[in-house]
Amino acid sequence: MALFEVPGWIVPSAPVTTNKKRKRPSAAGDSNEKIHSAQVNMDKLMSKLADSAHGTGDTPQKKKKKPKLKRTATESTNEAGSSSPVRETSHKPIKPKNSGTKSHKETSEADPKSGQKQKGSKEKKKPADLQATEKSAPKQKGKGKTEDGLTAMQASMKNSLDGARFRWINETLYKSESEQAHQLMKENPAVFDEYHTGFRHQVQSWPSNPVQLYISSLSSYQPKTVIADLGCGDAALAKALTPKGYTVLSFDLVSDGKFVIESDICSKIPLPGSEDSDEDSGHVVDVVVCALSLMGTNWPKCIMEAWRILRPGGELKVAEVASRFTDVEAFVSLVSSIGFKLRTKNDKNSHFTLFEFTKSKRTVKSDKEWARIQSKGDLLKPCEYKRR
Repeated sequence: MALFEVPGWIVPSAPVTTNKKRKRPSAAGDSNEKIHSAQVNMDKLMSKLADSAHGTGDTPQKKKKKPKLKRTATESTNEAGSSSPVRETSHKPIKPKNSGTKSHKETSEADPKSGQKQKGSKEKKKPADLQATEKSAPKQKGKGKTEDGLTAMQASMKNSLDGARFRWINETLYKSESEQAHQLMKENPAVFDEYHTGFRHQVQSWPSNPVQLYISSLSSYQPKTVIADLGCGDAALAKALTPKGYTVLSFDLVSDGKFVIESDICSKIPLPGSEDSDEDSGHVVDVVVCALSLMGTNWPKCIMEAWRILRPGGELKVAEVASRFTDVEAFVSLVSSIGFKLRTKNDKNSHFTLFEFTKSKRTVKSDKEWARIQSKGDLLKPCEYKRR
């Protein structure tokens, strides 16, 4: 079987070889060609020597390339009017327009270490976007930066991230039970600071702050008044009223070690009191303040704890975002069923509704009735901030 045999293909048994090498000329032909070329070279050499003797030709040395010159009007006329070209033996070079200045090469050779721009030097033009960036960039270190050492763009990005973080924590606190929020703060106490940093930023856009209203109104109370601030945040109420002689007990999910006591206000507030209405039950609190603190889905338990720690006839002050109320009358009815009587309601503010209740006697309720009261957390909707 032949090598590379494929059905339908025919391969010759022996390939045809061809010799494509150039045949060298014979010795006789080679010598004749050399003699002819030598004669031609001799004739050319004699012709050049004769021209140089008369001054009309070039020397036998290697010619230097002449720079191309612009054609004059005479050359153009000669070329157009006569069939033979006109040869000029001498031609003056055309001076450049800026003949008074030195060339770039001459200037750089004269002063190679100079930091100034040399005349005639060509600079690479920077793109327009690069020029704009260089103009907007601060020329000095630290110029245009904020107090935190951030640029305007970095500060804007940080504010956006802080705002997104605040919204996430805010929704978590409103849409979960207080026990879950308390556990979140225990695992990561920095969340508490992040939330209140964002909260303070939101307060700046409010027409009024309920905490400031309570500071103003409580300043007219007797100096020995005991106030319990439930969900106090950064304890602004205590910081303002304690120097005036008031006793302010501040409670929130994280303690700051100075004013705030760690507590789940919807579970058990660490203060004396009982479910009885007797005057001899150890109640010590005169006023309970809930300023935007009814956040968890189990917020009715916070109202129940407020009733437990208040003295008979004590006051409950509630401030909440107006848009949270699904039914204001139903909210008042629920608080009243726990053992309070409505004194005043202020809904003149566009953002908040303010309530003042007084603790009153209540009838004994069964566990089933208390479970029904505690299930009414949907009377307040979660407070959600718009995403920007």
